[in-house]
Amino acid sequence: MGNLPAARVLPLKPFTSCGIDYAGPFLTKDSILRNRKIIKTYICIFVCFSTKAVHLELVTSLSVDAFLCALKRFVGRRGVCRNIYSDNATNFVGAKNRLLHEFEILVKTNMAQEYFLENRIIWHFIPPRSPHMGGLWESVVKLTKYHLSRVLKKYLVNIQFNTLLIQIESILNSRPLIPLTDDPEDYAALTPGHFLIGGSLQAIPETPPKENFSLRSNYHHVQLLAQHFWKRWSGDYLHTLQQRSKWQLGSKSISLEGALVLLKEDNLPPMLWKMGRITRLFPGNDSVVRVVEIKTSGGIFKRAVNKVCILPVESAL
Repeated sequence: MGNLPAARVLPLKPFTSCGIDYAGPFLTKDSILRNRKIIKTYICIFVCFSTKAVHLELVTSLSVDAFLCALKRFVGRRGVCRNIYSDNATNFVGAKNRLLHEFEILVKTNMAQEYFLENRIIWHFIPPRSPHMGGLWESVVKLTKYHLSRVLKKYLVNIQFNTLLIQIESILNSRPLIPLTDDPEDYAALTPGHFLIGGSLQAIPETPPKENFSLRSNYHHVQLLAQHFWKRWSGDYLHTLQQRSKWQLGSKSISLEGALVLLKEDNLPPMLWKMGRITRLFPGNDSVVRVVEIKTSGGIFKRAVNKVCILPVESAL
């Protein structure tokens, strides 16, 4: 396995170098009025190379103006990025091929190139037929689109869809990456949110909305969609962490006493990750550990190893 690119390992401010991709189309309405035209919208996804932070922008068309407006909104909130990486259209087939072909054309227009030159932004296209070189942002695009397309049951108005995207962005940036310290009494993990706001991102506490809410309650509808996305995506993320640790260490993946772990719990509110440290191992007659004791801020619990996920940095030890 080769070394990571310099942009992935240098201590730079968030989004100095980032990958960018489009997801969509999603069908939305431009107004809450009746019989409004249904339009195609897209998500412009930015993924930071050094912090893995995610930024989502709603784009109402594949025009150059719509893309530059999305890029300017991104720069206005995250700062000017110096290097942007994206795929070549030949990496995709079908609708995705058409979408990325349009995207490649618009970033090469004179208007876009003038903006990049004025702001000293360098655009990089990865080599053709090399999708693995864009895996950092492709994985985010895949999971975001996969779960979002399954929670959307009716057409949202653009402002509602944008609110949902910002909540999804917060969920993605709340994911634990590595332990924050080596202190055995510290159960906090470093997240992309720490690089963006200096601390962990938190959702506003609220009562879970009921399934039979009034159709006029657009707010409750968006909150329900956000919670459905959280439930689907967080479970998928924890499953990915389990698969990664098994691939690296096999049956020894859970034999790290004192390791910071994530607990797989049901019905947790959005952006709440239950964490603890392994304090004791319970090997079976075959010396394989299948049960562990975990200390959390709320007490000590026993859990089967399939209900525990080790953070990536612990898996590499």
